[in-house]
Amino acid sequence: MSEPLVYRDGALGCRGELHRPDGVANGRAVLVVHEADGIGGNVRRRAAQFADLGYAALVADLYGEGRTFDGDSYREPMMALRNNPPAFRRRVQAGVDALAGAAGIGPERIAAVGYCFGGLAVLELARGGAPVAAVASFHGLLTSPAPAGPGAIRAKVFAAAGALDPLVPPADVAAFQAEMGEARADWQLHVYGPALHSFTNVGVAGSPDPRMDYHAPSDRQSWAAMLAFFAEAFA
Repeated sequence: MSEPLVYRDGALGCRGELHRPDGVANGRAVLVVHEADGIGGNVRRRAAQFADLGYAALVADLYGEGRTFDGDSYREPMMALRNNPPAFRRRVQAGVDALAGAAGIGPERIAAVGYCFGGLAVLELARGGAPVAAVASFHGLLTSPAPAGPGAIRAKVFAAAGALDPLVPPADVAAFQAEMGEARADWQLHVYGPALHSFTNVGVAGSPDPRMDYHAPSDRQSWAAMLAFFAEAFA
């Protein structure tokens, strides 16, 4: 079960959804960041999975007021954030701050996980130097208008991408690798050969969009890889 958590990014009211740990809390928390169309079933499922593992999990609200979008109507608000990295990073940081307050822990016990647009969002959080323990991006875009400079990234960085994802071409993968190296980040990139865009989202299974589809083996493998990565990051 979740409960609403209202927080602010400046004048903008954001409506997140907080999942308390099920059973014994593990002393950690995770911010779960949604896809381009807003909070939906995929990130809610992920937050529930984290709660089952003892995390406090907050589903963040990137657009404010809990807004969601149909069709391609998300493009304008999405691009407004993507093209303004300082504002984008502040928006994600507002969720981290709200989660820290709700869970009563510091940022060093918090990770941020994002899917698609949310995957880009958590990478921007890391590029901005947020002192969270780790970020994990699943099938998110890998490049930024404001790449990280040397020493800028403090969080450990995990990224999972589909080799067949047309939204993340090989040139972007190479640019991401070069950026992480130049930033001297502690980072991992996992590429899943049979996977398209959105490969962890069961809600897109059988999608008519040829760019995306669910791929169960890559979903399972990337989730397990992330959990192993977190075990190291929080050690």
